[in-house]
Order: sequence, then C-alpha cells, then structure tokens
Amino acid sequence: MKKLIALSTLLALGALGMACGDAAAPNNAAANANQAIANAMNEAKKAADDAANAAKDAANQISNATNQAVNATKEAANTASNAANADKKDDDKKEDDKK
Repeated sequence: MKKLIALSTLLALGALGMACGDAAAPNNAAANANQAIANAMNEAKKAADDAANAAKDAANQISNATNQAVNATKEAANTASNAANADKKDDDKKEDDKK
C-alpha cells in the first residue's frame, strides 16, 4: 500500500511538474511562429509596395513619352501650318504683283 501511495504521489508530482514546468518552449515556439508569419507578411507587403511603385514609375514614363510625342506632333503641325501660310502669302503677293 505504501508503494502504491508513493507511486501515485510520484505520478501526481510528475504530472504537476509537466503541467506547471517548462511551458516556455511551446510558448517560444508559438511566438517564433507568429514572428515568422509577421515577417513573411511584412516581406509580402514590401514586395507589393515595390511592385506598385514600379507600376507607377512605368505609368509616369509612358505619360511623359506620350506628352513628348504630342508636343512633337504639335510642333510639326505648327511648322507645316506656318510653311503653308508663308506659301499662301507668297502666292497672294504674286497675285497682287500681277495686278
């Protein structure tokens, strides 16, 4: 009977030791897992931000190139218009000279 009581006490103390003992390892593992998840989320956010910035930069470059093309077209149209006006004035002057 003494052996049974001693064995039961030993088992109870062992269970109590497991319940109250080294709980840091599971908590550290959970904390480490949570930190790893947080780090992965931060890296994913950074990658998404980098992609958004790259897309914004590309859109700005396209916009700038478009504006340059529009300006070049306007300049060419103005040059052609000025040349046509000069030719017209020349023709008008020739007509006036004939009179």
